[in-house]
Amino acid sequence: MKDRKLLNIELGRVSAEEYRELPPSGLVVVLDNIRSAHNVGSAFRTSDSFKIDKVCLCGICAVPPSAEIHKSALGAEDSVPWQHWDDTMDAVMSLREEGYTIVAVEQTVNSQKLDAFVPEEGGRYALVFGNEVDGVRQDVVDAADFALEIPQWGTKHSLNVSVSVGVILWHLRSQM
Repeated sequence: MKDRKLLNIELGRVSAEEYRELPPSGLVVVLDNIRSAHNVGSAFRTSDSFKIDKVCLCGICAVPPSAEIHKSALGAEDSVPWQHWDDTMDAVMSLREEGYTIVAVEQTVNSQKLDAFVPEEGGRYALVFGNEVDGVRQDVVDAADFALEIPQWGTKHSLNVSVSVGVILWHLRSQM
């Protein structure tokens, strides 16, 4: 049996305005000092794909408008609401006050494995993804409600931050 790729007009894409009117997902992406604007753009594009409520850009993260962000975001920086914070801890504390559970996506002594994690029904989660070299800042890990780790079986035990965003968001959205 032959299969045919769908045309772009057959994908049922919503406009940026329609995106903002969709029901909230209960998920926020927090980028903790991400160095690469391309990684920031990829996080925007993936956040759009999974209908994430907001992206928090913290510290040294590039912010829109940016040609480098746009190159990988493909316009998702215009559909996904975003906010810049000078310090990640300020974003985390604000999100906690809004009722979000703070989740550090990091390998820690007590981190939960992603494949064993089931989000609470109606739960709201702020997912903190860390810097490409240093990961999530230790004080942010300390402030988190828990850490979530992507199980890995190879030698590197490290994923690009944009890949981690995709893996985590797919898992959570498929469970919610």
